[in-house]
Amino acid sequence: MFLKTSFTTLIVGVFVVYVLHTCWVMFGIVYTKPCDSPKSINCITPFLAGDPQLQLSIYTALRPDAEGGHTLIHKEETFDVNNKFERIVNVSIPKKTRNNGTLYALIFVHQAGITPWQDPRQVHMVAQLTTYMVPKPAEISLITGEDQTQVLNTEEFSGAGTASTADPPVSHWRTRLTLNIVGDHFLFDKEHLPSDVHRYLRVFQNGKKMVYLPLLFVDELSNRVKDLVEINSTSKELPLTISYDSISLGRLRFWIHMQDAVFSLQQFGFTEKDADEIKGIFVDTNLYFLALTFLVAAFHLLFDFLAFKNDISFWKQKKSMVGMSSKAVLWRCFSTIVVFLYLFDEQTSLLVLIPAGVGSIIEVWKVKKALKIQVSWKGGKPTFLFGKLDESERRTEEYDTLAMKYLSYLLYPMCIGGAVYALIFLRYKSWYSWLINSLVNGVYAFGFLFMLPQLFVNYKVSLAFNTFIDDVFAFIITMPTSHRLACFRDDVVFLIYLYQRWLYPVDKTRINEYGVSYDEKPEGKTHKD
Repeated sequence: MFLKTSFTTLIVGVFVVYVLHTCWVMFGIVYTKPCDSPKSINCITPFLAGDPQLQLSIYTALRPDAEGGHTLIHKEETFDVNNKFERIVNVSIPKKTRNNGTLYALIFVHQAGITPWQDPRQVHMVAQLTTYMVPKPAEISLITGEDQTQVLNTEEFSGAGTASTADPPVSHWRTRLTLNIVGDHFLFDKEHLPSDVHRYLRVFQNGKKMVYLPLLFVDELSNRVKDLVEINSTSKELPLTISYDSISLGRLRFWIHMQDAVFSLQQFGFTEKDADEIKGIFVDTNLYFLALTFLVAAFHLLFDFLAFKNDISFWKQKKSMVGMSSKAVLWRCFSTIVVFLYLFDEQTSLLVLIPAGVGSIIEVWKVKKALKIQVSWKGGKPTFLFGKLDESERRTEEYDTLAMKYLSYLLYPMCIGGAVYALIFLRYKSWYSWLINSLVNGVYAFGFLFMLPQLFVNYKVSLAFNTFIDDVFAFIITMPTSHRLACFRDDVVFLIYLYQRWLYPVDKTRINEYGVSYDEKPEGKTHKD
């Protein structure tokens, strides 16, 4: 018991240190030390302090260096860095781009009245307007065979018919271009210049003073998968929403770090969809909600780990199934595997998929323990041996079977009816997709009924804290709606459990199976009801 407590305390201690260290790092990101004396030679003053007349010009080109020509698609002749705006322009798509090629945007902020190539003090950024993704497979009616034109969450522009996950990636149009310029007239100290801002900083000498040009930033985090449109041979013109807003220096630095982190994930093999789940946490939120997101995600990770650890420790020491519902264990194993297959079929974020996979493995191991299964290998073939139940375990099985009998009267007709309804009126990618969706809907909608037999035999729910953290986490991480709603299933069961504990309190004078009551428990030993 001492070792267990020490290990848990160590994990919680490491977690607290990690959270405090992360908060310190975050403070170092959003806070920049300003120049103490404006007249110091180490100070770098902003070009915007002189209130210059600026113009914003945006071009498209097949290459990031504009070789082969460029086309002007939009310009703001009286550009004010403090005025927010949004413009929708139609962009002509070159033939090479329509043939699975790329297209870039060249964004210039320069002196008004002249072209950016004539202005030696212009600043510019390059953004990719296209990306490559495997098109989502079309869904069909499994009864009539009727299909629907597959679109990536837009109805205005259709893709190229059906596709499979084995198809090669095709070019997709990014319908949004989000730009920011730091509106603060911040005085940088040359001796304490942040490394993350350095690559965006262009400095020139103006007499004895050093002046930096406007800090122009392209927000790649705002490019979401839901906004992508597949480009095909008929896509001669596509809309582009150009959004601009000023940004504070602290938020710019934070956005740079987050953008670099997402890029690093993609370098390690994360797909555009996986990275999109991370982007969804940061887009259209304020810093306070981001801080809440970090804390919830961190606690979710901690409680997931502790829940897995406690679950494994409990079942590792379990020698008897007295008071335990074996059918509930079997059901939880089945439902966890079905949910994992469903999330995998829906290509859900790895943040959700990996814990579901780990949970499935643990549930299979618990079934082996609950049914006392022993596996022996003879000649390369496995042989399964099932242990025998004692008298107390047989009584538990009788209660378990009785509870399941009444629940099945409601469960089976509704699950079968729901599957038939979905087959007739809904569309799916394949028969496998329909089967998995039908099973997972049964798991989500009626799965809590299979948890009630455990309450019927008064089993202690051990994942209470993680249950409520999951509720918050479900609304932060993008996941299928049915999986999000299912997170509240455990809340219902936990509340029933609390009511049961209040209705039937623990009798400390009761003699347990070892002939010992709680009050007479030998010193140094532990007892679990």
